[in-house]
Amino acid sequence: MDPLLRPQRRMTPAYLVMIAVFLSGCSDDELSGTAVPQDDRRFNWKMVTSVPPNLPVNRETVQKFAEDVDIMSRGRLKIKVFEGGELIPSLQAFDAVSQGSVELAHSVSYYWAGKVPAAQFMAAVPFGMKSNGMLAWLYGGGGLDLWREIYAPFGVIPFPMGNTGMQMGGWFNKKIESIDDIQGLKMRIPGLGGKVLAKAGGNPVLMSGAEIYTALERGTIDATEWIGPLHDVRFGLDRAAKYYYYPGWHEPGTQLELIVNARAWAELPADLQRIVENAAAGAALYMYAHMEVGNARAIRALNESNRVEILEFPPDVIDKLADVTAEALAVEAAKDASFAKVLAAYESFREGQRDWEAVTERAYRNAYDNELK
Repeated sequence: MDPLLRPQRRMTPAYLVMIAVFLSGCSDDELSGTAVPQDDRRFNWKMVTSVPPNLPVNRETVQKFAEDVDIMSRGRLKIKVFEGGELIPSLQAFDAVSQGSVELAHSVSYYWAGKVPAAQFMAAVPFGMKSNGMLAWLYGGGGLDLWREIYAPFGVIPFPMGNTGMQMGGWFNKKIESIDDIQGLKMRIPGLGGKVLAKAGGNPVLMSGAEIYTALERGTIDATEWIGPLHDVRFGLDRAAKYYYYPGWHEPGTQLELIVNARAWAELPADLQRIVENAAAGAALYMYAHMEVGNARAIRALNESNRVEILEFPPDVIDKLADVTAEALAVEAAKDASFAKVLAAYESFREGQRDWEAVTERAYRNAYDNELK
């Protein structure tokens, strides 16, 4: 007999009672197939940043991260964000997380060069890998493992969280027409880019973003790099300098970081740890996409304004800076074994990618350039 034509079993009162009892013991989550957290503790964390308040994209990135964590954890982990200088000085974020004064920080690793020299590789390397290469190295080439290894003695765990993309070369109050114009130049430039500038005869200066405009306007420094046109114009740097140079040889794809206090991290249940990790990855994608959009609009507006001269570094200047980069890295490697280890790993990964890049990225770039002509 066709199963559809069979008489249906009559649901007796006793049978209905059994179903009701079963359903009464199930939560909404169990009925929907969602796992119920085994640990329902709630956490309230503080997060600081190293950039000045109200910086576009950066601010929205950390807000998105905190909101995503709140939503995905169903309120079990709430993060209060303090912008640069609001709770602690901007350049003390690493120490604050290490000491447990705050649980989280969003920053750039080259700010800790004096404490962790090898950390500079996790931000940007002059004439090094761009954004895609950095992500490949960190997530697929062992870079993140090295990053966590060098931070472990400080009780800090890093996660990639954002990338600025290719930066600009900086703002100058005199033209750079030859390498001689670099001699004695006082320039705000952090990280390995500063080491290269020094090797080329310049004087690198480290200062927080909030100090840049005043220092450039008053002549305390002769030049500064910051990020890209979106943020540079927001800082008013186009009113403090005459010349805007490209490309950003010193930071071809600057990686930002989320750092977490290791003790606080260990207290989180596994599901909250996974939520933090994935929220950081989502925020990273948000930041890179919006940086590209914002910079494209800002450079067009700058070009149309005619307020400043936008210039390309002369080839001989770029060639000289590229030549001394290897020398500067070798000097730093001789000082610190950890730096030497990360340098070797970075260069090994980069070398392994060259053949692939030759037939993809570089070949396409050449074809694209020819199409524009």
